[in-house]
Amino acid sequence: MISPISKRGVMGSTYDWVVVGSGINGLATAVVLASAGRSVIVLERNAAPGGAVRTEELTLPGFRHDLFATNLNLFAGSPFFAEYGDDLVRHGLAFAPSDKPFSSVFPDGRFVGVSTDMAATLDMVGAMSVADAEAWTGLADWFGEVAPHLFPLLGTTLPSVQAARALFDGSRALGWTWPLDLARLVMQSSREFVEEHFESREVQALCASWGMHLDFPPDAPGGALFPFLETFASNFNGMVLGLGGANTIIDALVSLLESRGGALGLSSDVASITIEDDRAVGVELATGERISARGGVVANLTPKVLFGRLVPSANLTPRFNRQVAAYRHAPAAFMVHLAMSGLPGWSAGDEVKDWAYVHIGPYLEDMGLAYQQAVGGLLPERPTLVVGQPTAVDPSRAPEGKHVLWVQVRVVPSTIRGDAAGEIAATSWGDAKEPYADRVIELIEEHAPDVASKILGRHVLSPEDLEAYNPNLIGGDSLGGSHHPMQFAGLRPFPGWTKYRTPIEGLFMCGASTWPGAGVGAGSGYLLGKRLVGKRSSLFCR
Repeated sequence: MISPISKRGVMGSTYDWVVVGSGINGLATAVVLASAGRSVIVLERNAAPGGAVRTEELTLPGFRHDLFATNLNLFAGSPFFAEYGDDLVRHGLAFAPSDKPFSSVFPDGRFVGVSTDMAATLDMVGAMSVADAEAWTGLADWFGEVAPHLFPLLGTTLPSVQAARALFDGSRALGWTWPLDLARLVMQSSREFVEEHFESREVQALCASWGMHLDFPPDAPGGALFPFLETFASNFNGMVLGLGGANTIIDALVSLLESRGGALGLSSDVASITIEDDRAVGVELATGERISARGGVVANLTPKVLFGRLVPSANLTPRFNRQVAAYRHAPAAFMVHLAMSGLPGWSAGDEVKDWAYVHIGPYLEDMGLAYQQAVGGLLPERPTLVVGQPTAVDPSRAPEGKHVLWVQVRVVPSTIRGDAAGEIAATSWGDAKEPYADRVIELIEEHAPDVASKILGRHVLSPEDLEAYNPNLIGGDSLGGSHHPMQFAGLRPFPGWTKYRTPIEGLFMCGASTWPGAGVGAGSGYLLGKRLVGKRSSLFCR
């Protein structure tokens, strides 16, 4: 158990860097800084670190639930892990790998799953369509060719000389059309991508369901890249969860940070960024205590939490204030955590119990309709469900013979205007969340009729609950802001303010609202940390 730093330890303290927010990116930046010999403290308003990576016994004793994020693939494949992975393992990090990462079930009882056994995957895809199995092989081969050139680009600051060099190197290896091929993929909707390659509705939905993990319904431009990457990265590498819970990452990061001289302050609510002569020089806590920062302040916060709350609008230009006001958040997520006497009895067969994720969409049109209902303020009648079966991968998360289910609903409205099904009259999440969770269970039971009878305990997190746990999850947006093209890549979070800079000298941003966006990858924290130890902050701010 990590204890808060003492009041005496905070008062009047001075560090090279102060990091606000102990999410994975804030901790990653702090580890990079501490490893370079900088004195650093991470401040967290909650009594436990982790941001959107938390594991708790929500339902019953002995049942460990990942409250928010659970898939740790991005972290396991990240540049941060490549550099610090051995150290993190020595500090307790442990993964639970799955060779059967994701699948989809359909109303007619059919099932298709993706595993690291390519032959088995092709058999399942081929059962839907022989032509689709051939197309799958072709896409898998293409993924193998482009991945060595695409992933380095995704792990590079945008825009940058390094990114241009990665594109150039890719063109030399793949041909001069590579930047055009990439641009086409990036601009495609997930529907355009899957319909171009697959003929069966089931295989199309199997891939396109990954778009719903972000804020990409099938027909939104820009939605193809993530389904392509996640589908075939999972096909080749599987999925990893955290052994005992996703917070194994957080525990190891904190332990590594402290071993290198860094500090963590829990229950330390930052009320404002201290600005002198247009430069961030520290923070003031809600208690009135001040912490000074010689180098500057790193905010692992979304723009609307940082600007206007911790940094007064008066310190910013009118144009920048307009950019903050215009920053768009994605539709909300909704979580249902279940303690179970057993895994669902899937109608498609017992083999479904082996998969880490089971998607219930079921088809492209259903996903599109659910998204439109949510953005229109309606509780979707049939939302897309991601049913995680973590104890199929990691039995240690529940008592022997018991299980947990991790159910994420993609997507719901932040503010309820009505119910698309006309069944739930409540328009406040406090009144609507349990009836809506009942609907979620009913939808799962269409594919696994025994689910309700196996539930031992239930804990529901509405969009309001998500934001209460973590203020960065504004309106229940678990992504740190929309990933649509006008707010992604070199435009994230705002045009002219990439590379983690802000208009305040010495104040930097990281987290899901900055490139490379959402996910447990530590990408922005790592890139920012490297820039801060490689250049003086005064140069970086220009």
